Amino acid sequence: MNATAAQRHEVLVLGAGYAGLSAAIQLAARTRKRGNLRVTLVNPYETFTERLRLHMTATGQETAEMNIPELLDGTGAGFVRGWVTAVDVEERTVRIDDERVLRYDTLVYALGGVADTVAVPGADDHAHTLDGPENAAVLADRLAGLDGGTVVVAGSGLTGVEAAAEIAERHPELQVVLLGRQEPGAGMHPKARAHLDAAFARLGVRVRSGVEVAKVLPDRVELADGSGIPADAVLWTSGTRVPPLAAAAGLAVDERGRVVTDSALRSVSHPDVYAVGDAAAIRQGYGVMHGTCQGGMPTGVHAALSILRVLAGKEPKPFRFGYYHTPVSLGRNDAVVQFTHPDDSPRRMVLTGRRAVKYKEAVTAAPWPTFACMKKMPVSGAFWPHGGRHTRIRSAK
Repeated sequence: MNATAAQRHEVLVLGAGYAGLSAAIQLAARTRKRGNLRVTLVNPYETFTERLRLHMTATGQETAEMNIPELLDGTGAGFVRGWVTAVDVEERTVRIDDERVLRYDTLVYALGGVADTVAVPGADDHAHTLDGPENAAVLADRLAGLDGGTVVVAGSGLTGVEAAAEIAERHPELQVVLLGRQEPGAGMHPKARAHLDAAFARLGVRVRSGVEVAKVLPDRVELADGSGIPADAVLWTSGTRVPPLAAAAGLAVDERGRVVTDSALRSVSHPDVYAVGDAAAIRQGYGVMHGTCQGGMPTGVHAALSILRVLAGKEPKPFRFGYYHTPVSLGRNDAVVQFTHPDDSPRRMVLTGRRAVKYKEAVTAAPWPTFACMKKMPVSGAFWPHGGRHTRIRSAK
């Protein structure tokens, strides 16, 4: 029986990253034969951003383009292209491009983070980021136009490590300097750190740890100790921030602006709003989750299942997640994979070299067969990639 528009339950999913797309596909695929629920996914671009490959885009390498409407095809979910400019949690509306207004009954908030270029003077004006394919392409053009010189990568986390290695491999004529408060791979097993250090030595990446960037200028980076490093290009990978939309809407957020959720991924202040991925402050027994594709996709799937349970008059189940691995590329022909305990602390097991490259590529490509599985799945269940293994998602019935 087809429901009228007045009877239909409207679910809006804001953001088509790994978490948002997982939520939309999972929810729509499970309800496509019903007429009483409609899922609409909102995103600024029609092309899916493979954040795990942006360091490749930044060095001029071509990657596959994934069309979001095509990924949604057959699920019954709708797609609206546009920027979310405001959320009204009292009226249950979302403003798109300051022009259109969409109504919702249930909202999935999946507007993930971007590089935090506002914390340090000059970073927003003079540093490049890997926030999306357009930003990465601008950096690629800049690097291709340099005839020698120095590239500073600010931030020694995993994004900085992968970017520094990729730039050094693709542009051996450039000196790459990686700056950060901690040693690269600080959370890894000594065996993994040793391999990472050897890779940087082979690629000629110069590492300066225990430093803090105080200011970014057009031609140099100033450090907190008063010293400076000449720079022909700066890539900023130090920290992330989330859009202020959630806080402005009146949702309960943490000190970083992420939506605080209950165990079912509902906003603690507005239970008709679910938050997933980087946009959410999701607490587990070991602490608050950090943003990764590894954790983002399961949060999207779990939010979809929670919504279905609530609509069926049942209590949603608590979300439980444990980390499995940390795969890090070191150019196209080298990598290191650190296997972890559920709290993300390192295990002794480590992969390096070509075996790690193959493993890392398998993990990076895993979302696409997973999304296809979600679209075609039987009502009884689906799968999501959880590290190198798959985890069963049980029916919400």
